[in-house]
Amino acid sequence: ITISSNHWVLAWAGLEINTLAILPMISKSHHPRAVKAATKYFLVQAAASTLVLFSSMTNAWHTGQWDITQLTNPPSCLILTAALAMKLGLVPFHFWFPEVLQGSPLLTGLLLSTVMKFPPITLLFMTSPSLNPTLLATLALLSAALGGWMGLNQTQ
Repeated sequence: ITISSNHWVLAWAGLEINTLAILPMISKSHHPRAVKAATKYFLVQAAASTLVLFSSMTNAWHTGQWDITQLTNPPSCLILTAALAMKLGLVPFHFWFPEVLQGSPLLTGLLLSTVMKFPPITLLFMTSPSLNPTLLATLALLSAALGGWMGLNQTQ
């Protein structure tokens, strides 16, 4: 839904459906660590989805457009960048992601690391002409560098 939509509300609904669909898979084992991972995933994704909705409503209020490609309000662009960084687990919103992966089964962790990233990345590509390229490059470089550096310290 998110990947094929041009309307902010449909994109937001698609993000929420993705979040709600993966939660039972994360907590399938009913282990306390899995339940904690599912709760953490839900809270972070709900906060990020709220920011996406707030960003789109702010942009629609200023421009009168609900079209994804008509993102022109600078505060909306900044809020959307932060929301998508939260959804993708980019620096500085990355602390939740390793703990969620650690509490998830292997196949679910694979889905969380790959397929569940497609909708936010699609939104990022659709709105990239309006977003700050320096901020996006900084987020990408810091995420790659910190991810590699922290991966060297991983023992589990």
